[in-house]
Amino acid sequence: MTTTSPAPAKANGLRTGVQRFGTFLSGMIMPNIAAFIAWGFITMLFIPAGFFGAKSPFGWHWAPVAEIIGGGGDSAVIGWQGAMTAVAEGADGNIFAYVGLVGPMVTYLLPLLIANTAGRMVYGERGGVVATIATMGVIVGTNIPMFLGAMIMGPIAAWITKQMDKLWDGKIRPGFEMLVNNFSAGILGMILAIVGFFAFGPVMLGISAVLGAAVDWLVSLNLLPLVSIIVEPAKVLFLNNAINHGVFTPLGIEQAAETGKSILFLIEANPGPGLGLLLAFTFFGVGAAKASAPGAAVIQFFGGIHEIYFPYALSKPTTILALIAGGAAGVTTNMLLGGGLGFPAAPGSIIAVTAGAIGSGVGNLVVVYLSVLIAAAVTFLITAVILRASRRRDLEAEGDTFGAAIAQTEANKGKSSAAMDALRTSSGAAAGGTAVATDRRIENVVFACDAGMGSSAMGASVLRNKFKKAGVEGVTVTNQAIANLDGTADLVITQQQLTDRAKAQSPNSLHVSVDNFMNSPKYEEVVEMVRAQRDTDA
Repeated sequence: MTTTSPAPAKANGLRTGVQRFGTFLSGMIMPNIAAFIAWGFITMLFIPAGFFGAKSPFGWHWAPVAEIIGGGGDSAVIGWQGAMTAVAEGADGNIFAYVGLVGPMVTYLLPLLIANTAGRMVYGERGGVVATIATMGVIVGTNIPMFLGAMIMGPIAAWITKQMDKLWDGKIRPGFEMLVNNFSAGILGMILAIVGFFAFGPVMLGISAVLGAAVDWLVSLNLLPLVSIIVEPAKVLFLNNAINHGVFTPLGIEQAAETGKSILFLIEANPGPGLGLLLAFTFFGVGAAKASAPGAAVIQFFGGIHEIYFPYALSKPTTILALIAGGAAGVTTNMLLGGGLGFPAAPGSIIAVTAGAIGSGVGNLVVVYLSVLIAAAVTFLITAVILRASRRRDLEAEGDTFGAAIAQTEANKGKSSAAMDALRTSSGAAAGGTAVATDRRIENVVFACDAGMGSSAMGASVLRNKFKKAGVEGVTVTNQAIANLDGTADLVITQQQLTDRAKAQSPNSLHVSVDNFMNSPKYEEVVEMVRAQRDTDA
């Protein structure tokens, strides 16, 4: 049995399309964030100005640094006595230079990981392999890290592979499948790599140069804070992934590869504006918003789940002006004092921000902390004025306002989340639901959302604990992205606006649509149904 709620209006088609595009971009980047962090830490520790470098701000030196960062000649002299270089003599007497880790990782490893992930998203393993081959041509055809090139060439190469396979689908004689598949993919990969080297690479180099010049122009004219006018409202409308992962992360990596840090990593990820907003609601809000704001502030600031403050902004739309002002203040601080991160802060937690900032020295960490503090303070002060000015009216109207804002936030995002459900639970706005009943034996339950990570993972954890407390065994509860549903799930649980997509992906499964991932009454119904099945079997 499927329990659903009405689908969102088609008037939101454009916004939903942009959100899907942002989800696709983040889908290429997010699975590889660990690799970005690894490169960031290696850079933080071993470049000349890093912890163990020759120019270490901490005065520490470690002999093998030269081999790790790579290089050769006098420019690579590193070590306690200045005697260790990145040049060594081989067994045959030839002199060679260590390639190192820092350069190859940012030049080859990270773009190729992105390309492979993108190819798999479009056409599975086969698409990932061809996408990786094609992107290699783009990489060697340029002289800068090709993140944008990987994010474009990867999906294109996989799509071309998919179309090529359709040409002879079902027409290959038995016994020749492997031969045709391997040679066709290899030949296509070769052609795309050559095209990438001679044509695509130079085009992407030009695009990167234009984007980089635009950022430099904004910085030179002290206009970079104006980007917050776009970023902060976009975050509230869940359009930030298209901006952050499509532009800021690729450009930021290029800057970090050259200078060791980038201000671009802090434009969207700065937790200050959200913290300031939530603190203002803590002191000057009313009703459910005031009661839930302190807990939301902890989750937002330390957990990095920025989406938890969006309902507060939507419940009082004028506070978006405070977010813009706070974001601009944080960007201005980093721009004037030279603050930045060595790698993307994902999620945007103060913990991740600290890890990305400390590699450039204590001074940089202080500047970054200052940018967070100033952003929070500016947002707090402006939000406080807005809330105080409308306090009497809010007290009279409070009731369904905050719950409606939570619902609007989920409508903007196109899916529910554990963060939104935690807010709804604390404000007493938990949604009801239709009873779940089926004769089908439930053994495999899957929570599905767009990315298959945070929101669905927390929902799965809640239901898993409910099964455990009820003494129900033999049920597997996992979380997945909707795109990865393969039809093997007995029961799929999604937020109501995603149920239709989940049904199309897994039509033979039972589907339950919920409004509240953290505390839906339908969970109790599911647990009771499964327990009844087990009692019947016994």
